[in-house]
Amino acid sequence: MKLDSHLQRVRGCDWALLSLGLLCVVVLTALGNWQIDRLAQKRALIAAVEKRAFGEPVPAPVGRVDLDDADYLRVHATGLLRHDLAVRVKALTDFGAGHWLMVPLQTPSTHIWINRGFIPARSEPPKWHMPEGTIRINGVLRVSEPDGTLLESNDPVNGRWYSRDVAALSNIVGLSQAAAFFIDAAHHGPEETWPRGGLTKLQFRNSHLSYAVTWYAMALLLFGALVYAVCDFRLSRLDR
Repeated sequence: MKLDSHLQRVRGCDWALLSLGLLCVVVLTALGNWQIDRLAQKRALIAAVEKRAFGEPVPAPVGRVDLDDADYLRVHATGLLRHDLAVRVKALTDFGAGHWLMVPLQTPSTHIWINRGFIPARSEPPKWHMPEGTIRINGVLRVSEPDGTLLESNDPVNGRWYSRDVAALSNIVGLSQAAAFFIDAAHHGPEETWPRGGLTKLQFRNSHLSYAVTWYAMALLLFGALVYAVCDFRLSRLDR
């Protein structure tokens, strides 16, 4: 009886390990599939940026616009910068930790939020370049970033911003009409002044294919190991 009970426990453990191994194969395969999906998305993004971001600037769209077809489009807009309504959004760039300076541009038809660029954490307005009067802004059209980031949510009431959510920004400063996108501005003013524009990321690393191959290879190796273990177990039983 004790031997039979021991054999049952061993077999139960073997089945549990086999099931766990098969589950790992499924998970590794799913990770490979996810990387293939990410590869397609990244290639589409790179193609869109190459097509839209390096041509001559066109007028920023007015009214309804298909943002999926306009993201990263090089545009220009003319109006008055509302420095009194500026909002800082947390940012981390090659210059270190600081903020994006978001300022509404008042145009004849609407307001467009402008990301004027990066300002260091300890930089204050007296050191900023703040042009007055009518100004033309050249830059890259970007889609709004609602709610915050994966780790931090925007807190408009307390002035804590982690993403460039144009609807929430317009609401907090009292703009009743604003475009559904913002513009990442090129650098305007003297070279060494803040805010520092022109920092839009236009080149993207694309390693998803190598990641997918790695996950698939791991799944294949583990599956092969499981097949070998099952075959070896059966042969050992036949030898008895």
